[in-house]
Amino acid sequence: MIRSGYWADNYQQNRLSVEKAIGKINSGQRIFIGSSCGEPQHLVKGLADASLTFTDLEIVRLFSAESVSLSRIAERSQSQNLNIRSFYLGSANSDSFKGDLRFITPINLSDIHRLINSRLLPIQVALIQVTPPDDFGWMSLGISVDITSAAADAADLVIAQVNRQMPWVQGRSNIHVNDIDYFVEHDEDLKEIGQYPDVSSASAIGRYVSRLVEDGSTMQMSLGATSAANVEALMEKNDLGIHTQYVTNTIMKLMAMGVVNNKKKGFNDGKIICSNAIGNQDLYGLLDNNSAVEFHPSSYVNDPRVISQNNKMVAMNIGREIDLTGQVAADALAFNNFSGVTGIVDFFRGASMSKGGKSILMLTSTREHGQQSRIVPMLQNSAVVVPRGEVQYVVTEYGSVNLFGKSIQERAIALISIAHPDFRDALFEQAKELGLLGPERSLREEMHAIYPLHLEETRVLNNKTITFRPVKLTDERSIQEHYYGLDKNDVVSRFFHEKTSFVSKQIERTFIIDYSKDLTIVAVEGEPGYERILAVGEYYLNPESNLAEIAFSVEKSWQGKGLSKIVIKKLAEAAMSAGIKGFSAYTSKDNTPMIRLFHSLGYEVSVSGQQENVYLEALFETTEERDSS
Repeated sequence: MIRSGYWADNYQQNRLSVEKAIGKINSGQRIFIGSSCGEPQHLVKGLADASLTFTDLEIVRLFSAESVSLSRIAERSQSQNLNIRSFYLGSANSDSFKGDLRFITPINLSDIHRLINSRLLPIQVALIQVTPPDDFGWMSLGISVDITSAAADAADLVIAQVNRQMPWVQGRSNIHVNDIDYFVEHDEDLKEIGQYPDVSSASAIGRYVSRLVEDGSTMQMSLGATSAANVEALMEKNDLGIHTQYVTNTIMKLMAMGVVNNKKKGFNDGKIICSNAIGNQDLYGLLDNNSAVEFHPSSYVNDPRVISQNNKMVAMNIGREIDLTGQVAADALAFNNFSGVTGIVDFFRGASMSKGGKSILMLTSTREHGQQSRIVPMLQNSAVVVPRGEVQYVVTEYGSVNLFGKSIQERAIALISIAHPDFRDALFEQAKELGLLGPERSLREEMHAIYPLHLEETRVLNNKTITFRPVKLTDERSIQEHYYGLDKNDVVSRFFHEKTSFVSKQIERTFIIDYSKDLTIVAVEGEPGYERILAVGEYYLNPESNLAEIAFSVEKSWQGKGLSKIVIKKLAEAAMSAGIKGFSAYTSKDNTPMIRLFHSLGYEVSVSGQQENVYLEALFETTEERDSS
């Protein structure tokens, strides 16, 4: 159809009822349906009502909230070869589409526009939803721009539901009346995604993720309960920016609280950049003519080259399963609306190219009510959505690890350390059977310990950001490098004899611990996973005396700068929580720094011994408490 002339005349002449508009569709055609909460529900219902009059239709969609009417098309047309080609399968009611699993099309979201515009995948009909026209005949695609704009441009026939409830959004969201064939006026509330249910592990995952997000970061967040918890954990951050596929209620909450101001993005400063909105009516109202939020097609939002121009780009996405080599499956999960390849790889690659960027894969450690581990030896019967080379940080409720640049053995150890404790034994043994771990590796009971996140603390000392935290299984090599870097006298002070070898078996008591009877606190600087250990403080409980023996080592350049005082106070805090009575140590009588360190705790210290070595003991009871008793 040639669309020309005065736009207002075209609009009036081409207004139709939904029945007549759907009647313009022919059997055998490929129909694109506007996605997610911007789905033109009235048109879809009309298509469902007329579905028995069609044969061999192919429905193309990105992400659908799967309204009842769309499900009904599939149910009523099974004998008529109705295909539903989905690029992004939502989790709701996904069982109803199991028969169409073969039509899911794995493709990066940034490439779908090329598939459509090149007519390698011809679109005969596009069913979209728009705002009423302005005084110049322009309409807004509203909350569903993503690939809708590409489909509307490429389709032979465009039918638009004109809905006054659709917000007019800023950015590249406009379509002209003369580019639309038929108009069906029908006002109705936009689809909503309700409140995600509480997931007990989500808040723990959020706390770990928040430690990886620096002030001034630009973020992309996938949908899901875990991401909502992440937002809650980011409330204390400053100057965050957003460049993401989906804008949600929680993102706008961060903006309303001033946490997100988009000032330091370095690209599209002052603007949230997105391609779709999923939330409730409050969100849609906030987006109406909001100049702080811009909607752009997925070809722009998901382009890794565009993503990479944001400062400190952090891509946060949810996985279904990961194997011990780092391969990720990401199919639809309840309350986490995602599937296929879609935008995950786009954002992971864009973040990796961003200055100071990082990617974070989040997953709960178990599924099926705790009966199965999401961390598995090797992916079986699951499509690899994210290749192992694209995975950087992985976070569960039991910790976070950095897989970037790590060997297969290092990856296996790291992922086992954040798996659910009930599955670590089996994962360890299966990893050895698969050759992912060396034969010298042994399993100890302490590998079941749960990392005490509450003991982590970050401080700025000598203009350096230093993190004080419990040691992790993944710190093995860093601890070895720390010990090898000590000078001869410091080695003797720490180990009571000259020592030039620090092989894994000799020092494993430092990093394979239970965080209760045995604990090591390290002071580190640098990117997680590649931190340099500046100081090591550790205690080992003597169950007979209920005293813990402590030992310290500090890198030469950091000696005398207060690291040990901070470390020993954190060790004491943990020891008292574990019911330990006090600290003890054997040291040289000339080791005045160690003696001063004991006194710095504020407890009464006894010193005994006549020869070269002395015994120190401090009970966790102040002099005043002892006198009062």
